[in-house]
Amino acid sequence: MNTLDDLIDEGVEGRAVLVRSDLNVPLDGTTITDDGRIRASLPTIQELSGAGALVVITAHLGRPKGGPEEKYSLAPVADRLSDLLGAPVRLVEFGAKHLPNMAAGDVVLLENIRFDPRETSKNDDDRAAFARELAALVGDDAAFVSDGFGVVHRKQASVYDVAQILPAYAGGLVLSEVEVLRRLTEKPERPYAVVLGGSKVSDKLAVIEALLPKVDALLVGGGMCFTFLAAQGYGVGDSLLESDQIGTCRKLLESGKIMLPTDVVVADDFSAEATTQTVDADAIPDGWKGLDIGPASVAAFAEVLAGAKTVFWNGPMGVFELAPFAEGTRGVAQAIVDGTAFSVVGGGDSAAAVRTLGLPEDGFSHVSTGGGASLEYLEGKTLPGVAVLENT
Repeated sequence: MNTLDDLIDEGVEGRAVLVRSDLNVPLDGTTITDDGRIRASLPTIQELSGAGALVVITAHLGRPKGGPEEKYSLAPVADRLSDLLGAPVRLVEFGAKHLPNMAAGDVVLLENIRFDPRETSKNDDDRAAFARELAALVGDDAAFVSDGFGVVHRKQASVYDVAQILPAYAGGLVLSEVEVLRRLTEKPERPYAVVLGGSKVSDKLAVIEALLPKVDALLVGGGMCFTFLAAQGYGVGDSLLESDQIGTCRKLLESGKIMLPTDVVVADDFSAEATTQTVDADAIPDGWKGLDIGPASVAAFAEVLAGAKTVFWNGPMGVFELAPFAEGTRGVAQAIVDGTAFSVVGGGDSAAAVRTLGLPEDGFSHVSTGGGASLEYLEGKTLPGVAVLENT
């Protein structure tokens, strides 16, 4: 695929470059609580700006329902981008037909691209029409840079269709993500350990089935572990349980590669003030719910991770947002940091946990910006936003 370096070599001074970034950050009102995705997007923006391009960024925030919604405005993102770039980033109003006057190196951010329902339409013609409008906005001599890895698994106008209209290039972030994931799927150095957490087995079933033949150990924590424990015949109290997945989990356990918690932290309520206790995984009391893996499980997982040469981690081990249930995630993450493996954090809640719990991002080989995209790649699915770059 054509890359950002190729575009820079061709020359961008005075040219408009449409950049699709992933700036879908969590907000508390208008306050950004985790700017990791914004910071990950900076290198491509800075390189283009420094080369004299007129940088026009498209991005989404949340899931607006068919039109503008103030709570999903990218205004806080524009402000944060301005702070990080040390230069003003103007927010272009939704539906604008013309760009503001721009000089070489200027950066503007288009208002939430999902305010237009055609962005996510299942109708190819609707998406293509919207993509043509985006291309017209930046002009005939423009280029397109795809740098939002968190959205490349979606066939959307600003990700897929516009890449068929403008000369298209992979940004540094997308390129690095694909290279890392290829390393995990093609010839991973062994032993290869995968740590999976999160709430539901059903959400991770496809990736579990895809990875089991390829890995040496699959360590399971989070809410999803209780369905596996139930498949072993254990009672799980009021813990999260997908009864319809018990049979599937029982079959998956036959691989002999899945490692489950041996102890869990349980609580009488889902709150930071709940009464808690640590119990064996086969002795969860009725009326109590498991909200984290216990210290013995952390130690056992850490022993496996210490000997691994390749590690992929996706999903927290417990409800890390609440202090009493954060130590499982912290302990497993720290074990990955302390090891010598090529280690990849699979975006989403895992990346948020790294930052929330104060773990060093540079302690991991790679912290992904795309949880869903990473998982779909590892499942063996075609990512439309990557495929279109490979075919241009």
